[in-house]
Amino acid sequence: MRKQIGLYSAVLVFLLFAPEAAHAWHRGAVETFATLPAFAPSGGACPGGAVTCTSDIEGVAVAPDGTLYAPSFGFNGKGALSGEGELFVIAPNGKVIRHFPLAGSSPHLIGGIYQASSGSVLIPDLIPHSGNGIVWKVDPQTETTSVFMSVPMLASTPPGLNAMAFDVAGNVYVSDSFQGAIWKTGPDGGSPTTPWALSPLLLPTAGSGESLVPPFGANGIAFNNEGTALFVNNTAYHSIVEIPVNPDGSAGTAATFTTGINAPDGVALDGKDNLWVLANQGDEVVVVDPKGGVIAKKGDFDGIAPDGSVKGLLFPASDTFSPDGRFLYITNLALYLPFAGVPSIAVDSRWTLKVKEYNIARITTRLPPIGRDR
Repeated sequence: MRKQIGLYSAVLVFLLFAPEAAHAWHRGAVETFATLPAFAPSGGACPGGAVTCTSDIEGVAVAPDGTLYAPSFGFNGKGALSGEGELFVIAPNGKVIRHFPLAGSSPHLIGGIYQASSGSVLIPDLIPHSGNGIVWKVDPQTETTSVFMSVPMLASTPPGLNAMAFDVAGNVYVSDSFQGAIWKTGPDGGSPTTPWALSPLLLPTAGSGESLVPPFGANGIAFNNEGTALFVNNTAYHSIVEIPVNPDGSAGTAATFTTGINAPDGVALDGKDNLWVLANQGDEVVVVDPKGGVIAKKGDFDGIAPDGSVKGLLFPASDTFSPDGRFLYITNLALYLPFAGVPSIAVDSRWTLKVKEYNIARITTRLPPIGRDR
């Protein structure tokens, strides 16, 4: 008994005087930056035959002047839209300036990045065209659309192009969620025949009797600041994969960088190589340091407002920093997965059916020193 009392006393002394091991996350405020208006789908229809309707959005891109571009993903709380996708142009103050259809596209547009050298927005199409994955090049001034990149089907699984990134030379990369690949082309586009990187770590393949939700492999991608590594989120496996960049620009061997994020989707890197990862089923931003450890969590789901808009984060999908780095813009996809052909619901699926207005959220990005109260 004396030995037990002595042990309890030692543990008590350690708990009283040892430094605090961790601090609670101060998640900060999430504000609605922009709300997207209803529109009439070009060449298509709204769910239920309505003349106009709202659409969720998955991707977001920002220009150097702070203008944002967000393409429609083609679903709302009643089902799928048909026809062509729609691109929304948003001023730095959050006001939607205008919107227009992307000629030739499917209604299900995803990802996107602004190419300053051409003044264009590059937008992947989730739906293949004649078996090929397409990235569209959109001139927001003339409202014209052309094919920037076309990639083939490698085997029996069609491509599912998703997120995009530039390397230091301006080459363009796009993740392929269904073929487990990263495709690369030059600044002027083109049609590569082989992937830049191909790895089982980028696939969403489920085992026997296993359900991976959402069933997307390679998703958000971003280079570190030196351009020596590409980080790729695997949504289905809750992991981040690191692909080294060899001196000749080729891809090194992919390896798991870290795991444990609830459906990592979009990612943006800050000036210190911290990864701001969106957990689309955790409804939060998980900030991961260059060693693979979490240093902050931002945002949360705060319910549905009376007008049917999202308060906080609900199925956050894509993120990008403002040009000055003060803010992180986040799309609330709020997708009801069965509408998109996913047989299993997810933990937040019932809330997505209540959404009537789709928005882009914004959070401040200042991080306090690690190890101090947030």
